[in-house]
Amino acid sequence: MPIAILIVLLATLILGPQLWIRWVFYRYGNDLPGVPGTGGELAKHLLKRFEIEVIIEETKPNQDHFDSSTPAVRLSPDNFNGRSLTAIAVAAHEVGHALQWHNKETVFRLRSKYIPLAKRLQQIGFLLLSLSPLAALLTRVPVAGAIPFIGGMLVVLCSVGTYLIILPEEWDASFNKAMPILIDGEYITPAQEAATKRILRAAALTYVAGALASILQFWRWLPLLLRR
Repeated sequence: MPIAILIVLLATLILGPQLWIRWVFYRYGNDLPGVPGTGGELAKHLLKRFEIEVIIEETKPNQDHFDSSTPAVRLSPDNFNGRSLTAIAVAAHEVGHALQWHNKETVFRLRSKYIPLAKRLQQIGFLLLSLSPLAALLTRVPVAGAIPFIGGMLVVLCSVGTYLIILPEEWDASFNKAMPILIDGEYITPAQEAATKRILRAAALTYVAGALASILQFWRWLPLLLRR
């Protein structure tokens, strides 16, 4: 029983942030009456207002991001076509990244420097994990499979830590860029400010939550190791 409780607690710790983010986006995801435009239209308007030459594109669900290589602001279907508070806040957040890029701000360099590193660490972690059952099978020694498994877990935890390094950039896009833009431009009402802060907080934590959730992929391999 204590082991089961520990597993539930770990799963909650790992998956909880992502579930919270999805819940926040869903909670404020209904279209609002009187909103003059969609999230995509707001992003286009803001980019034009700040004279930033960036394209707007619709992307896959839950894949909202700014791509500096194109450059492009990409919004998921609900946020690109929706007129909800979530659509408005997420669009402003991604435009916040575009502003960082356009202004060549130091904080934006965190993304270009550390996101490739974080992704590389994840790939190494999954490679070590894939070697885990193979090592146990070839040697018929459980420890031989456990070593790459533990190594893979540690590497992925390092990846999560790397995503934490870019949090200042995400926080800047939400609260130094998007929130002032939405308030000063009267794109949201005073009554909507508290909810908008929750959405922007969730948007800022998306990368970290996704990295934490990826750890759960390791657990599917654990029964294979325990059988050896």
